[in-house]
Amino acid sequence: MMLIYVDDLLITGNDLQLIKESQNILQQNFKIKDLGELRYFLGIKFLRSNKGILMTQRKYILELILEWGLAGAKPAITPLEQRMNGQKCLSKTSGKASLCGSNKTRYFICSTLSQFMHDPKQSHLEGALHVVRYLNGRPGSGMSLSSKNDHTLRGFCDFDRASCVVTRKSVTGYCMKLGSSLISWKSNKQETVSKSTAEAEYRSMTSAVAEIIWFVGLLDEMNMKSLLSLYIDPISSLQVFACTWRRKEKKEFEQMRCW
Repeated sequence: MMLIYVDDLLITGNDLQLIKESQNILQQNFKIKDLGELRYFLGIKFLRSNKGILMTQRKYILELILEWGLAGAKPAITPLEQRMNGQKCLSKTSGKASLCGSNKTRYFICSTLSQFMHDPKQSHLEGALHVVRYLNGRPGSGMSLSSKNDHTLRGFCDFDRASCVVTRKSVTGYCMKLGSSLISWKSNKQETVSKSTAEAEYRSMTSAVAEIIWFVGLLDEMNMKSLLSLYIDPISSLQVFACTWRRKEKKEFEQMRCW
């Protein structure tokens, strides 16, 4: 298997001889440099042990903290303040809320903050600094990939109905795990405004199922047999199916009355 990102390549497999042959073919056709066993990739450091692989960005985080001069700042407990939402960020008030738009290069993409890259305000700068202070308290945190031979593909999905105070769109969130290892996650606004909780729930499940189908195809290409599971928010799901069942009963009753 070969992973290509612009001009960076990763080659992996269960046959060392085949990996060497692939490297020789690439060297014959392109000018490449073999960096040996994977340790750094796209700013991510890979640490190996018997338990698995730990992916961390400690070096990048420390450089970011020094660049902003926040090495001595008090670490934040949460990644983002709860008050940092679209309503506050988009409010047109005087003073701090209207940002100096002369230096927009100081703003970086970070989930909610990235929605306002086209017109950042002072509140977004404060939110970005809050994220850096949060990282200052845990620069060595990372993501662990287990070495256990578990090919069970698990998907978890949920939604937050009409959580965007500007567009009233719902937010879909899901994450995928292979065994106990997190391999994919996403949180974004739904494309259209959902008129009901059931509609928002179905859109959320649709996005999660589409991601699962893609992973099933990928695992098949890698000759990995996987078991599938999909977990959704139990309370809201019961409400969805109850509403669906009531609509079905009502429709059948109307048909019987017409007959």
